[in-house]
Amino acid sequence: MEKDALISGCKVLIVGGSAGSLEVLLQLIPGLKALPDFSMVIILHRKYTDDTTLEELLSLRTTIPVKEVEDKTPLVAGNIYIAPADYHLLFEKSGVLSLDISEKVNYSRPSIDVSFESVAEAFGASVIGVLLSGANADGTLGLNAIKEAGGKVVVQDPASAGMPFMPQNAIDNVVVDEVLNVTDLFRFISSINQ
Repeated sequence: MEKDALISGCKVLIVGGSAGSLEVLLQLIPGLKALPDFSMVIILHRKYTDDTTLEELLSLRTTIPVKEVEDKTPLVAGNIYIAPADYHLLFEKSGVLSLDISEKVNYSRPSIDVSFESVAEAFGASVIGVLLSGANADGTLGLNAIKEAGGKVVVQDPASAGMPFMPQNAIDNVVVDEVLNVTDLFRFISSINQ
């Protein structure tokens, strides 16, 4: 993979997924050594009862700090942030993460679209959006917002996804920059800002 504008100048790497995406994250996270000059934010569809385990589950697999977002959490480069269950995660231009309890979008809270659209508005061309496995259309509109704001969009190869509908829907409706299997996705993330 050539080093180009796609993988330099990133401030926020935002990753969204649903069914089948946790398995992908459990493969990706352990190999990451650092997040140079950018933050990774994870938006997963999950039940409220799961909210105490995801931070612990990922923290055990990496030396990178992993934090579940609380309202008004500052976004700090080098950290992994997880959207809490039952809240939409929003980005403020000041670099603060906020939580919202408005209606579900695409039957989900947190909604990938809500967070992707918010990060696109706040950080524009400094965003890389990644959409993983899932069984509904959440994330497609948000990826389009990231693309329109000058950011870059990457989608998991549906052939490597446990639930291919979500990434395939994005491919069918957004001009994506990369379609990557899990191994290539790891290489891609490892090369950001290097």
